[in-house]
Amino acid sequence: MKINGFLIFATCCVLTVSTTSCQKIKGLFGKKKSATTGWAYNDSKNGGLEYNKVKNQKAGPGLIFIPGGTFVMGRTQEDVMGDWNNIPKRVSIASFYMDETEVRNVDWLEYLNWLNRVFVSYPEVYKKALPDTLVWRDQLGYNEPMVKNYLRFPAYAEYPVVGVSWEQATEYCIWRTDRVNEQILVQKRVLAHDPDNQKDENNFNTEAYIAGLYTGTVDKNYRGGSNKKEGRPVRWEDGLLLPEYRLPTEAEWEYAAYGLIGNTNDERIGNNRIYPWDGAWMRNSEKKNRGKMMANYSRGRGDYMGVAGASNDGWDYTAPVKSFWPNDFGLYDMAGNVNEWVADVYRTLSFQDMAEFNPYRGNVFKTFVTNEDGSLAEKDSIGRIRYRNQTDAELANRENYRTADNRNFDDGDLKSRISSDANWKSSENDRSTSDMYYNDGKGEITSLVDDEARVYKGGSWKDRAYWLNPGTRRFMNQRRSSNDIGFRCAMSHVGNATGGKGNKVSQKR
Repeated sequence: MKINGFLIFATCCVLTVSTTSCQKIKGLFGKKKSATTGWAYNDSKNGGLEYNKVKNQKAGPGLIFIPGGTFVMGRTQEDVMGDWNNIPKRVSIASFYMDETEVRNVDWLEYLNWLNRVFVSYPEVYKKALPDTLVWRDQLGYNEPMVKNYLRFPAYAEYPVVGVSWEQATEYCIWRTDRVNEQILVQKRVLAHDPDNQKDENNFNTEAYIAGLYTGTVDKNYRGGSNKKEGRPVRWEDGLLLPEYRLPTEAEWEYAAYGLIGNTNDERIGNNRIYPWDGAWMRNSEKKNRGKMMANYSRGRGDYMGVAGASNDGWDYTAPVKSFWPNDFGLYDMAGNVNEWVADVYRTLSFQDMAEFNPYRGNVFKTFVTNEDGSLAEKDSIGRIRYRNQTDAELANRENYRTADNRNFDDGDLKSRISSDANWKSSENDRSTSDMYYNDGKGEITSLVDDEARVYKGGSWKDRAYWLNPGTRRFMNQRRSSNDIGFRCAMSHVGNATGGKGNKVSQKR
């Protein structure tokens, strides 16, 4: 009994010491102190590092979480057009966010309204953002009502915006990023809502604010970190601001369109989808909605909507967003309605050339424009930080890339496509790939596919079913627009690849 009593006493002592030690260790190496040095975080007295534990990035307005994964990019069905520009290739996509719907007319009108109100001295900014409403005109067709009404008449507010170029869509993404982040700071009472003082270059821009080139009207500033009394401007390290809205890459768009979760069991994909839904039919197979069209498209020559009283998809031109069923990721109109711009520069052999993880062609690496002392140069006339392409001299010692403009890398650049002769336009040059070029009649030999050719995908209200397959791809110059091309935005996901909630797919905020 004495021995047992002693053992019990000794065990209790060990547990007590262990518990005490664990408590000390937790206090020393827990959330508030460095596990490496023991110095406290967020302590202004010792100049400690400011550290805010952010569990997960929040989704921006309108976005749906798309969990990353692997899939076969490209068209696995017959290549009817004979382009051979989408040869299947297995790739992996990092988790990201994508707009639930295409950008609507009302969204674009909000954008135009802001530009018109803010850039008082630069009306050309507003004019540059105006969609080309004349895209509705047809030399041998009557579409004047669409020219006058489609963008601004309230009955079309929920319809996808069209007549916007790739460049205009990219500018919209920048604007949206700034408005969303500004709203976050106003809601957190870091900045005051003060639209009257935002004129011309004095408007909120996320990068300019973080760099200290925009102050705005301060409310209470940020009270986190080590400066809880006086407050300070928000920093990127605080985890409050969101990454930029942008156009999705072609790989992201295609991955999101297929929505390969409804036909997947664990890691086994039951069948390759032809469209963003199961099956090879264009009609709904569910009992409740059996026979209804799955998308807004042209069923055949001269058939855009069916017979009076028995229309097929029910819409003559475009349709309001959410008129048809979403795919398994919760995304609407990933087939039909309007085609959508993606970020990529078009090349026929892109799928063979690009990386296996987050493939993308179109990188142009930039850096800040600085003064002689290394400080950031003044903002440009509309309030944004100035950038320039990195020079080859600056990149001479890099291993992963050696030039700033990589749109042509390994497919179209002089060294790999023509010859070693820099004067490749000369008639004396042996252009072994002369089929890629044509004479414009002015003595210039120009590529049919150049660095301003951007990919669009998805099929539209006037396309046949073939183009509704997510693997199909077409291209158009980034400055041009059409009455059947719109877009939606994406956002990179920062942090936990599953969105911080296990493997749940749709996380609508």
